[in-house]
Amino acid sequence: MRQAAAAPTPSRLRFCFYPRMKDWKTRLSYLLRNSSSAGKPKAKGERQAYVRPSPEEARLWAEAFDELLASKYGLAAFRAFLKSEFCEENIEFWLACEDFKNTKSPQKMTSKAKKIYTDFIEKEAPKEINIDFQTKTLIAQSIEEASSGCFATAQKRVYSLMENNAYPRFLESEFYQDLCRTSPLSGEPRGT
Repeated sequence: MRQAAAAPTPSRLRFCFYPRMKDWKTRLSYLLRNSSSAGKPKAKGERQAYVRPSPEEARLWAEAFDELLASKYGLAAFRAFLKSEFCEENIEFWLACEDFKNTKSPQKMTSKAKKIYTDFIEKEAPKEINIDFQTKTLIAQSIEEASSGCFATAQKRVYSLMENNAYPRFLESEFYQDLCRTSPLSGEPRGT
């Protein structure tokens, strides 16, 4: 006969949670480091600078969800947070829709619409987002002759879900609170 597992003690919970938090911080540090030098070629042998947003910049993210999304560091931090909560498909879908809306070529628009549909919308999609059946059906009908608004309803719902659920949890997270408290290292470049 198998014995029931003992209820986790606070020290056990800390032990189980700590590696996950550490991994999240490591991933976020990597994202911040890589997004800081995007588009800037590195000279051979040059070390990549670690760029961390200033506490003032991080505090701006709490003013509005759009402030967070407008900052490349804020977006990287939020994306890492969503990944730690196993719901990164929401931000990935929202970003794919933003890219889709900026597409001018009708051929590219149709191609991107089909990719978004297969990645995020269709049943059993690899990154399926949580939207209602009616919205899925409307999208399926509209992607053949894709227009910039064919994902608008789904994108608004996902945005609202992130703004009302994940964003408040992000602002309460240990990592975000640490960004607001800690000042950058001296000589470290600052940016948005």
